[in-house]
Amino acid sequence: MSNICIPIDARLSRRTLITAAGATLAAPWIGAHAQGKIAGGKPITLVVSYPPGGGADLMARTIAPRLEAALGQTVVVENKAGASGQLAAGHVARAAADGSVLLLDASSFAVTPSLFPKLPYNASTAFTPLAVLATFPNVLVCTPSFEAKSVKDVIRLAKARPLDYASSGNGSAQHLAGALFEQRTGVTLTHVAYRGGGPAMNDVMGGQVPLFFANVASSLGHIKAGKLRPLAVTSTLRARSLPDVPTMAEAGVSGYEVLEWNPILGPAGMAADVKATLVAAIRKALEDAEVLGRIRQLGGDVFADASQQSAGKFIAAQQALWAKVIKERGITTG
Repeated sequence: MSNICIPIDARLSRRTLITAAGATLAAPWIGAHAQGKIAGGKPITLVVSYPPGGGADLMARTIAPRLEAALGQTVVVENKAGASGQLAAGHVARAAADGSVLLLDASSFAVTPSLFPKLPYNASTAFTPLAVLATFPNVLVCTPSFEAKSVKDVIRLAKARPLDYASSGNGSAQHLAGALFEQRTGVTLTHVAYRGGGPAMNDVMGGQVPLFFANVASSLGHIKAGKLRPLAVTSTLRARSLPDVPTMAEAGVSGYEVLEWNPILGPAGMAADVKATLVAAIRKALEDAEVLGRIRQLGGDVFADASQQSAGKFIAAQQALWAKVIKERGITTG
């Protein structure tokens, strides 16, 4: 077979044609790939409404790397604490609805509208609910030497005289848990507000105040050490970390459920395809074994609806529940 010589100009022309053809064929794929990215592929900021080290921050830093992997783009956690979550929420409410700025909040998101009527945003209309990551029950604990051995004992004693219960502050989850307990049982409790959950729990362990609706994760070690005695968990199902502790319903208080939870929301007006992409990425992140293990280690469970279709309804129901309790019990932040 004889060698065929191709002139240099012809070889260059052929190479140019091949390159151009390849670029033309690749263009639709590149365009489609870019369109699949949130906000054109720029970094996504996950704004956390509380300081570093808290529950919401922990959830954000647990899930952010998994969201990065699922979306194929950078996810940055930014703490914007202050004004009971209003600073972070207001910032996200004003952001572009392209999915580049998201809010990771706590269950206080459902409480704030009733405690602060003049918010810089409308909590019901300013956001696109994307997901509820996990739910965490509280647990009613008492001083080990306290005479009540069950929730029924607490109710009996409280009907004879008001009992004190501690909380981390006015309008806190612990305060509202006590208010709902009063509403469901018809008893009167005396609320003792502290500056934070730590001091409140210390005084309950020390016997200064008998009762506390504690966070499971922060109280578990003290319960196991015998420094606190659990009476009931505030969820409708028993906590994995406290399998021998009854629920409030099992203890005789029907219609009682208090959960702490972490939602992810975007600004209102988010396009359907952007929302669907983000929800799918969050669902994938929640399926990660390390994420699931961390949530359970903290005493919680992944949100019961894996599809997240009911996340918005759950948030709205929580807002309605606490609005009613706050109004009926006359709860304020003062």
